[in-house]
Amino acid sequence: MDNNKAVSREEVEKLYNMLKKVQEAKGYFFNAHKETTFDLLEGLIVNKQRYGYMCCPCRIAAEDREKDKDIICPCVYRAPDVEEYGSCYCNLYVSQEWNEEKTPHVYVPERRPPEKFGI
Repeated sequence: MDNNKAVSREEVEKLYNMLKKVQEAKGYFFNAHKETTFDLLEGLIVNKQRYGYMCCPCRIAAEDREKDKDIICPCVYRAPDVEEYGSCYCNLYVSQEWNEEKTPHVYVPERRPPEKFGI
């Protein structure tokens, strides 16, 4: 049964504004490419509708909160990814330097162990 409803732009903007304030205070910034950011935030909202929690839209969920707790956004991999690469795996959260193009935009490898993949 598909109980997902369409996500409105207003819902995405509300989540954006709420998370922006909280995460910037911690030194994490949204990707300056706003459409990419909004697409990822929409994915978080869809996953919340689907699973009951906002797990990473770039990873396959196990559909079990306990098994997926490492990928509930912001995931446990965000801090080491941003520290090492200037961006998290999804490119949702980035450093200020990444947004200012002072850090190279490179592929961020998956840190999640394969045995945790929801497949």
